[in-house]
Amino acid sequence: MKKIKYLILIVMLLSFCGKAFACSIIYYVDKKNGKIYFVNNEDYFYDVKPYIQIKPSSKGKLGRIWYGWKDFGQGGINEKGLVIDGAVTPEQIIPNGYSSPKGNITDELLAQCQTVYEAVQYLEDKKVALKNAHILLGDKNGKAVIVEWVNGVKNIVEIKDNRLVATNFNLSDTEQTNMTCWRYPIIQNGLNDLDAREIKDTVTLKDVGKVMAKVVQTPQADVTGKVGGTLYTTFIDVTEMKLVLVYKLDNSKVHKLDILKELKRGKSKKIKLK
Repeated sequence: MKKIKYLILIVMLLSFCGKAFACSIIYYVDKKNGKIYFVNNEDYFYDVKPYIQIKPSSKGKLGRIWYGWKDFGQGGINEKGLVIDGAVTPEQIIPNGYSSPKGNITDELLAQCQTVYEAVQYLEDKKVALKNAHILLGDKNGKAVIVEWVNGVKNIVEIKDNRLVATNFNLSDTEQTNMTCWRYPIIQNGLNDLDAREIKDTVTLKDVGKVMAKVVQTPQADVTGKVGGTLYTTFIDVTEMKLVLVYKLDNSKVHKLDILKELKRGKSKKIKLK
């Protein structure tokens, strides 16, 4: 029975971490100047209609910008510099007393929380758990964690040194110690190269973006003919509060936003990606 379970797990990981549709997330702090960058590849089917949602602050809610589709934020940032994104993982058992989120949990967290600590506490207070994904949270203070639910237990993976990387396996799952995505070591090695630069060579958002570019998913069709790949890549300078989104790996489809300037306009706005 154990061998069967092990084989099933390998198949699941290959389906998530092979050259299929799976996300990659980087939270990176430049050791030289403390600047913080947050980059994500959103890998999914191309038949959805994604958009950027801008929501200014209102009574009791922080201003935030998130991106996703079907009234759900896949990732985003708020006016205080809290960033969030998630990635699919092998299905798990939800802890007793917890339940899957109802509604747009990304929007809720960005509207209510200023820091990673507050966001983690919010998830706990609401007893939210995900059975097939983990969440990477970061803030403007250099704090970042991945929240995972493994074998019916909630685990918090904290940032080490100056980066935290998430792909599509649970970092805290000891049964998967030797099984990771092909993307994970490529990203880590790329960030190591950035750290090894000479002191005069500071790291830019573009530099971190180039690391993420090594693991993009080019468009491809599945067995049914449905096309998917890297739907969009988001680049966020958390320190300077700037956001760049590239749609479908097409440099002619780029959206650049000054986060605070957009939020100060005081009007909700939806930017359709096309």
